Amino acid sequence: MAVIAAAYVAALAAAAAWLVWGPDTGRLWLDTLIADVAGTAVVFAFSRVYRNSSFYDAYWSVVPPLLFVYWWSQSPDADAVRCALIAVAVGYWAIRLTGNWLYAFPGLHHEDWRYPMFRERAGRWEFVVDLVAIHLIPTLQVFLAMLPVYVAVTTPGRGWMWLTAMAFVIAVTAVTLELVADVQMHRFVAARSPGEVMDRGLWAWSRHPNYFGECGFWVALALFGVAASPGDAWWLFAGALAMLAMFLGASIPMMETRSLARRPGYQDVIDRVSRFVPRPPRKARV
Repeated sequence: MAVIAAAYVAALAAAAAWLVWGPDTGRLWLDTLIADVAGTAVVFAFSRVYRNSSFYDAYWSVVPPLLFVYWWSQSPDADAVRCALIAVAVGYWAIRLTGNWLYAFPGLHHEDWRYPMFRERAGRWEFVVDLVAIHLIPTLQVFLAMLPVYVAVTTPGRGWMWLTAMAFVIAVTAVTLELVADVQMHRFVAARSPGEVMDRGLWAWSRHPNYFGECGFWVALALFGVAASPGDAWWLFAGALAMLAMFLGASIPMMETRSLARRPGYQDVIDRVSRFVPRPPRKARV
């Protein structure tokens, strides 16, 4: 944990150095994007030295609140009420996700099972895949999904306060759903029998309630942006849609293929429980 903390301190120092001493592009969002990529490069360097790409895992939840705070500090005309609600929503999300990572982190001997698979499939291009697919693309994806917050923070005026309130409620509800799903899964893992599958609590209504809540959170951030600048609604959901595409097109299929290979009883869960959107389970087949 100390090594990973050192990696993140170095990454944030590199990002801060760019923002303080780097050339000014004249665009706040571009300055922070470059700083974000610089921090990612530092984390990638640690990943290569320690041969463990899971150094990057917590970067997903550590950087967004820092982006928000910096944008707010550089926006003297930001609406205080809207920013306060965003601060609570993003802070709640970051604490939940980072806390879940800390709880489950077993040490540097562990690496997310997907990363070695990506590198092995890449063959001689494994360095490029490690840099781009495992590190840079997630950074760009999260940054894209945070742009509605940038719009919400840098756009003066109250905008549509009713939509701001709705976005806040959706964000808090989505993160709470993720938190409950995490707790239920951790309790199940601690007491499960070999080969047993999770199909209780929220997991009886959705096979991936945590991913559903995660997508709900990013939709809420898009709504914060729309509330501040309704005319930009046509592009503000791009990041949320990218998140949805990632979960539905990549993360969930990979998780389910692995679960079926390791737990044959998971097929029964697939037959009864919704894949993504929570709903009452079907009756078991006779």
